Amino acid sequence: QAYCQRVYRGHLASVHSASRNEQLQKLARTYTRLAVWIGAVTSRTAGQWESRWEDSSAWNYANWAPTFPHHIVSTCTTLSTRDGLWRSRICFQLRPFICQY
Repeated sequence: QAYCQRVYRGHLASVHSASRNEQLQKLARTYTRLAVWIGAVTSRTAGQWESRWEDSSAWNYANWAPTFPHHIVSTCTTLSTRDGLWRSRICFQLRPFICQY
């Protein structure tokens, strides 16, 4: 997220529809087979686990893989280039990302 903001003056991508999710999956797949970071973060707030977008946009769509997101520690989110599903991951992993600006 910090790199996306500093270098591109943007945010990691937020996804608000199935069609946008599919567009981003196809875009990422043209560059990598690895799952890419998107801007969803899951964390515990006031005793409740919640997911939110880094750009503060409305949380109105989700495409989690079964058993995700994990509610153990705060996590970031990847979009699979293979199946388009989202998975929560430890935020410090180096991965390709989609930056919107």
